[in-house]
Amino acid sequence: MTILIQNGQVINPATGMNEVADVLVENGVVSKIEKGIKEKADRKINAKGCFVMPGFIDMHVHLRDPGFEEKETIETGCRAAAHGGYTTILAMPNTKPVVDNPDVVNYVHNKAKTVGLVNVLQVGAVTKNQEGKELADIEGMVKAGIPAISEDGKSVMNAQLYREAMEKAAKLGIVVLAHCEDKNLVNGGVMNEDEHARELGLKGITNSVEDIIVARDIMLSHDTGAKLHLCHCSTEDSVMMVDLAKQKNVKVTAEVCPHHFTLTSDDIRKIAPEMDVEKNVIAADADADTNFKMNPPLRTENDRLAIIEGLKDGTIDLIATDHAPHSTEEKSRPITQTPSGIIGLETSLALGITSLVRPGHLTLSQLIEKMTINPANLYHLPCGSVAEGKAADLVLFDPNEKWIPETYASKSSNSPFTGWELYGKVKYTICDGKIVYKD
Repeated sequence: MTILIQNGQVINPATGMNEVADVLVENGVVSKIEKGIKEKADRKINAKGCFVMPGFIDMHVHLRDPGFEEKETIETGCRAAAHGGYTTILAMPNTKPVVDNPDVVNYVHNKAKTVGLVNVLQVGAVTKNQEGKELADIEGMVKAGIPAISEDGKSVMNAQLYREAMEKAAKLGIVVLAHCEDKNLVNGGVMNEDEHARELGLKGITNSVEDIIVARDIMLSHDTGAKLHLCHCSTEDSVMMVDLAKQKNVKVTAEVCPHHFTLTSDDIRKIAPEMDVEKNVIAADADADTNFKMNPPLRTENDRLAIIEGLKDGTIDLIATDHAPHSTEEKSRPITQTPSGIIGLETSLALGITSLVRPGHLTLSQLIEKMTINPANLYHLPCGSVAEGKAADLVLFDPNEKWIPETYASKSSNSPFTGWELYGKVKYTICDGKIVYKD
């Protein structure tokens, strides 16, 4: 199929291109970028008023498949990704069975190819069954195509075992994705430990829960030479430590999530029982809106401003969603019993524009860099740019269009942003030259 995209503002963060031009897509690749392309095409798209950019790359997605298909499937997760403008996503390994061997890697990759919506790269677990006792078959999973390992959802608490994993990762040339959390310090906490937690009568989680493991993992990366990527940084001190590590040439990168640069713990609302049934938000016995419960938790305003500053000065390299679908039943439990996590693929771009670009923290080009070329460079992926001869992984969006998220392509709907007025609407997503989403 030949697609001609006309009159769009083409931005290529890899080269600095930012101009009105046409883009011709032939046989799954971008064949021409210039003004006034005259070639015939099977499909013409008038992109006037829209930006044409590389398809987004999300390094941190939970597809829940295999084993938790009541929350999400590879198909529904990929559909949500396409709705959000993503053409490449990395799936985390905390499934059932855990992705700790080549067979499960192959299952995900093959199923994603069958679905045929967006590119899915499976991440392998660090330890067998994510039990933190014995290393998984890392070499076998690398042969099956994993780009990284992660114990996502938990930290490997045995530092020596984790060091051995990092040594293997360095030798094999893959990235270590770190969920930084000292599980022994969580101690039943459900939100950030601050005055608001005390007001709500909920047990808190201190910043040190994250910061201690960030420090440890940076030191292990320094010792082993492994490429370390810190997932969902949420604290002021995490940002500071990443900055210091980079100054010392440690191979460390870091990401933040839209909910952490948009919300704080003060946004967690007490829910009255009579509201629960009417709004179908959470159950009558819940004590706070569970769609604001995530891990790491929403932090203070000082932490939020620190991660925004980290995005501005380049300390924080990437924006990832940590898309974490949960069923309505699970999120209907009291906040002390409900799992952490929210969906994020379909609102990520809009939150970036609404919370970062429009207030002047980042330019649109800077935002897109952190969602395209930066993750592509980290994994040496052949995507992340709009260029002749490159795969036609593209997103077209209107940065000024207002919209309100109400329903989702994801199988789950656990989002604190439902009902928000947001700026920035995806109009088309094109993956490998195929239109996989149209608004």
